[in-house]
Amino acid sequence: MPVLGTDRISKPMEIHVLPAGPLETNAYLLIDAARHEAVLVDAPHDVLPEVQAQLLKTNCKLVALLITHGHWDHTGDASRVRNTGVPLYAGEDDRAFIEHPEVMGIFAIPGLRMEASVIDRALKQGDTFELLGENVEARHVPGHCPGSIVYHFQRSGVAFVGDVVFAGSIGRTDFPGGSFEMLADAIRSRIYTLPGNTVLYPGHGPETTVAEEKANNPYVAA
Repeated sequence: MPVLGTDRISKPMEIHVLPAGPLETNAYLLIDAARHEAVLVDAPHDVLPEVQAQLLKTNCKLVALLITHGHWDHTGDASRVRNTGVPLYAGEDDRAFIEHPEVMGIFAIPGLRMEASVIDRALKQGDTFELLGENVEARHVPGHCPGSIVYHFQRSGVAFVGDVVFAGSIGRTDFPGGSFEMLADAIRSRIYTLPGNTVLYPGHGPETTVAEEKANNPYVAA
């Protein structure tokens, strides 16, 4: 699979995009070859075999699963990944979606496998922790999903934004718990306040930057 954005980040972290599941949701495998460690951001359906293949290829151990939000297309393999012994990080306000995924049945694909998982570290706005030898900040950006968390890897200058903002677009706000006004306010206060050269990796589609979205996003003006 391609390695994205490696010219923009502080090595040795590599970012591999692993689209998976019925909606081709982007999972991101972050690899620090020097530390022999890896972090997975989001776990769409059937991504685990590809993750394991990459770990074997790079001789790395998966040390964390970061869930950007609890919608089914980002959590389909979360239980399977966690059951390999990896702690799951996610927003506290998405606990119901992750631990009781049947509540999403009204807007999921009929017949889709829905497996409950458990949050090992529940996150709220401003929480920080260390992964792959660098500081990670959790930014709470509700409006698409109540517990959406943006993971800002400060040294690398990248943020994993789930479905809150895309290249030239924003996430849907018509799901349970959604609100356009809430999402727009949170994007302005918690994404547009990141450094302009921060690379944003969304849950679907290509990467973008804070500066690009502030200047050109037609839905949320800076």
